[in-house]
Amino acid sequence: MLNFRGDRCARKSSRKGFYMKRWQKVAAVAAAGLVGRELLFQGPYSTPVETPPRGILDMHCHVAGIGAGGSGAWVSEELRKSWKFPLYLNCFETSKDALLESNDMDSADRIARCISDSKYVDDAVIIGLDAPHDQKGEINLDRAEVVVPNRLVHAMAKRHPELHFGASVHPNRPDAVEELYWSKENGAVLLKWLPNIQDIDPSDERFVLFYETLAKLELPLLTHVGAEDSFSQADDRLGDPKLLQLPLECGVKVIAAHVASSGSTDGQDNLERLLEMMPKYPNLVADISTLTQMNRRKYLATVLSDPRLEGRLMYGTDHPLTNTPLVTPLQYPLQLTYRQLWELARERNPWDRDVLLKAALGVRREIFEMSREFLKCP
Repeated sequence: MLNFRGDRCARKSSRKGFYMKRWQKVAAVAAAGLVGRELLFQGPYSTPVETPPRGILDMHCHVAGIGAGGSGAWVSEELRKSWKFPLYLNCFETSKDALLESNDMDSADRIARCISDSKYVDDAVIIGLDAPHDQKGEINLDRAEVVVPNRLVHAMAKRHPELHFGASVHPNRPDAVEELYWSKENGAVLLKWLPNIQDIDPSDERFVLFYETLAKLELPLLTHVGAEDSFSQADDRLGDPKLLQLPLECGVKVIAAHVASSGSTDGQDNLERLLEMMPKYPNLVADISTLTQMNRRKYLATVLSDPRLEGRLMYGTDHPLTNTPLVTPLQYPLQLTYRQLWELARERNPWDRDVLLKAALGVRREIFEMSREFLKCP
């Protein structure tokens, strides 16, 4: 006669033993991880760690538009059909319907509300993205995926006291110099380029008048430096820091976005190429936006400790990238205490979370304060 009850008890006992051994292994691995973390804990990249100041200006913040209400914003059909499109809108905490209902104002409205709730950040510079233009001055949308025109960004900034106007003017535009004057007259505090996707070679001698006008108007040039991986097509040769020597020699104040913390040129890290330029050009500075992003974090320790960057760094976020999993405090188990990890994970405001994370890693008070001083924003 078969002993079903005994077989069931044996199987149950066997499963219990299996799960017990598995949890013992998990506990052992966790314990080893905690011990290893204590032994390897390094603390912040720079000391002393300072409490971040209030009233910070975020000088590098993007907005979204799809052309709703005749705003002039443009998104390529290829990007609209891509899986990236809803992901990008989600990062901006908006949607196609919300942009349609607000005539493309929703992303700026949300940024302004979030900043008004921030403990540390009072305002932000929102920036446009001009269309690529060829050497004949004609728009080349084959090289573009997104266009955010100056008139839209200006209207957004005018709508919210928390926002400042950051213009974008392609130097091949037939009316480039006139657009610079219009931008300055309408409150622009800087000019933004993304050469890798706008097809701009900053070393082009044809741009001398453009640069002289920028210097005359005291409009700093915030330009992406290094490789670009947010768009499907990019010419990373145009992200070489050495190409910025011409505008610097024309007297333009240049802000190297992300401290050139991506890619290499001629076998040399772009960051190192930028650092080599710092002693020669006092009008060259950089922002620390995205330096807590997973693919750039390895550069943060260098940036905070290199004497060539002393007094040359300013705070920015590159919003909406702070809303992505690529920027998480959990990637710093050897730099942050358990309490810091817990408190940062609980912080819901993305600007406060970003400020507190960077401060905990050793970003100094002067870096947080330099954005407002450099751009002369009240």
